[in-house]
Amino acid sequence: MTLNFPNLARSYDPTRRRVRFWAYDSALEVSFFVEADALTTIDPASDGAEAALLQAFDDGRDRIHAVAASVYSRRHGFTYVLTASDF
Repeated sequence: MTLNFPNLARSYDPTRRRVRFWAYDSALEVSFFVEADALTTIDPASDGAEAALLQAFDDGRDRIHAVAASVYSRRHGFTYVLTASDF
Protein backbone atom coordinates (compact mmCIF):
# COMPACT_ATOMS: atom_id res chain seq x y z
CA MET A 1 0.00 0.00 0.00
CA THR A 2 0.96 3.63 -0.38
CA LEU A 3 1.80 5.70 2.65
CA ASN A 4 -0.28 8.89 2.96
CA PHE A 5 0.34 11.99 5.07
CA PRO A 6 -3.06 13.71 5.33
CA ASN A 7 -2.47 14.98 8.87
CA LEU A 8 -0.15 18.01 8.99
CA ALA A 9 0.09 17.86 12.78
CA ARG A 10 3.49 17.39 14.37
CA SER A 11 4.73 17.71 17.93
CA TYR A 12 8.05 18.13 19.67
CA ASP A 13 9.28 15.67 22.30
CA PRO A 14 11.77 17.62 24.45
CA THR A 15 12.89 14.56 26.40
CA ARG A 16 14.09 12.70 23.33
CA ARG A 17 14.70 15.82 21.19
CA ARG A 18 12.66 14.74 18.22
CA VAL A 19 9.56 15.67 16.26
CA ARG A 20 6.67 13.23 15.93
CA PHE A 21 4.33 13.00 12.94
CA TRP A 22 1.90 10.45 11.54
CA ALA A 23 1.13 8.70 8.29
CA TYR A 24 -1.47 6.21 7.18
CA ASP A 25 -1.27 2.98 5.21
CA SER A 26 -4.91 2.47 4.36
CA ALA A 27 -6.60 2.46 7.79
CA LEU A 28 -3.38 1.79 9.74
CA GLU A 29 -1.77 4.72 11.57
CA VAL A 30 2.02 4.78 11.48
CA SER A 31 4.06 6.97 13.87
CA PHE A 32 7.30 8.58 12.81
CA PHE A 33 9.88 10.50 14.79
CA VAL A 34 12.61 12.70 13.31
CA GLU A 35 15.62 13.21 15.56
CA ALA A 36 16.93 16.73 16.12
CA ASP A 37 20.24 15.83 14.41
CA ALA A 38 18.32 14.88 11.27
CA LEU A 39 16.43 18.17 11.35
CA THR A 40 19.65 20.15 11.67
CA THR A 41 20.90 18.23 8.63
CA ILE A 42 17.87 19.53 6.75
CA ASP A 43 18.37 23.07 8.08
CA PRO A 44 21.99 23.63 9.15
CA ALA A 45 21.14 27.18 10.29
CA SER A 46 18.80 25.79 12.96
CA ASP A 47 19.86 26.59 16.51
CA GLY A 48 18.35 23.32 17.80
CA ALA A 49 15.66 25.00 19.90
CA GLU A 50 12.12 23.61 19.78
CA ALA A 51 10.72 26.37 17.56
CA ALA A 52 13.64 26.08 15.13
CA LEU A 53 13.31 22.29 14.92
CA LEU A 54 9.57 22.54 14.24
CA GLN A 55 10.29 25.14 11.57
CA ALA A 56 12.95 22.87 10.03
CA PHE A 57 10.37 20.10 9.98
CA ASP A 58 7.81 22.34 8.28
CA ASP A 59 10.35 23.59 5.73
CA GLY A 60 11.57 20.06 4.97
CA ARG A 61 8.18 18.33 5.16
CA ASP A 62 8.23 17.02 1.55
CA ARG A 63 11.74 15.60 1.95
CA ILE A 64 10.89 14.11 5.36
CA HIS A 65 7.76 12.46 3.97
CA ALA A 66 9.75 11.01 1.06
CA VAL A 67 12.35 9.57 3.45
CA ALA A 68 9.62 8.21 5.71
CA ALA A 69 7.91 6.51 2.77
CA SER A 70 11.22 5.00 1.66
CA VAL A 71 12.01 3.66 5.14
CA TYR A 72 8.47 2.31 5.48
CA SER A 73 8.65 0.53 2.10
CA ARG A 74 11.63 -1.53 3.31
CA ARG A 75 9.95 -2.72 6.51
CA HIS A 76 6.31 -2.29 7.45
CA GLY A 77 5.76 -1.48 11.10
CA PHE A 78 3.94 0.96 13.32
CA THR A 79 6.74 3.18 14.67
CA TYR A 80 9.90 4.55 13.03
CA VAL A 81 12.69 6.86 14.12
CA LEU A 82 14.34 8.79 11.28
CA THR A 83 17.96 9.69 11.98
CA ALA A 84 20.48 11.91 10.19
CA SER A 85 21.80 8.85 8.33
CA ASP A 86 18.40 8.43 6.66
CA PHE A 87 18.88 11.80 4.99
